[in-house]
Amino acid sequence: MNYRHAFHAGNFADVVKHALLTRLIEYLKTKDKPFRVFDTHAGRGLYDLTAEEAGRTGEHRAGIGALLASPAAADPLLQPYLDVVRSLGNDRYPGSPLLARRLLRPQDRLSAYELHPVDADALAAVFAGDHQVKAIELDGWLALRAHLPPKERRGLVLVDPPFEQPGEYDRLVDGLVGAQRRWAGGVYALWYPIKRAAEHRRFLDRLSSSGIAKIVVAEFLREAPSADERLVGSGLVVVNPPYTFAAEAEATMSRLGPVLAKAGGATSRVVALTGEQS
Repeated sequence: MNYRHAFHAGNFADVVKHALLTRLIEYLKTKDKPFRVFDTHAGRGLYDLTAEEAGRTGEHRAGIGALLASPAAADPLLQPYLDVVRSLGNDRYPGSPLLARRLLRPQDRLSAYELHPVDADALAAVFAGDHQVKAIELDGWLALRAHLPPKERRGLVLVDPPFEQPGEYDRLVDGLVGAQRRWAGGVYALWYPIKRAAEHRRFLDRLSSSGIAKIVVAEFLREAPSADERLVGSGLVVVNPPYTFAAEAEATMSRLGPVLAKAGGATSRVVALTGEQS
């Protein structure tokens, strides 16, 4: 499965992921102390929806395009996210690092990692001269092992790999377990596609038996799983979720469901895999 960001920028999975990511960052801002956001697979940072990659799939039309044209765009939970999108003008869409950066306060910081050399150069150009951002050409899995914990001692780690290689689900679990040992107090958000039912179940089972104390999963399916195993939904694993996250995630995905659904309707759920409510 090829999920390189440029081909899918602004699609339904991006919309759900970024809406939920915004809620996590907004919660961190409720305390005055600074925090750091780590984006381990940052991509280019900014995407031209008229470019060849986005035009080849056209997925943004049924994603951010549909949302902006719908009544759901007025929902208060979506406003911080959509304010960033609108600030970029027509035909441009923020990747996760740029969205995070636009949400930060002056005391907060962002570390964004990208291994692909062309995308890493583009990412560096987006943040050139920005003293609150470190844009680094580096393997995100290596960054998880080498750069935690941050000096701020508060923050969020987003892990959003492109799923271009086999074994990414196992890398997510293994990378999370290792990172959480080094920085147990951080908030972690791991994005994953939902495609093959058996693979999906095994991934959640591994998370449940990982020994990590507090894991919540928010999943959005725009249609029912099908025999052809196409991408039907996506999920976000959140470790050490804010106490507000489950309710906000449920409300956000319920609002997005009618906008992003395909035939048969969308479904969503928030499940505690470990912890008191699991």
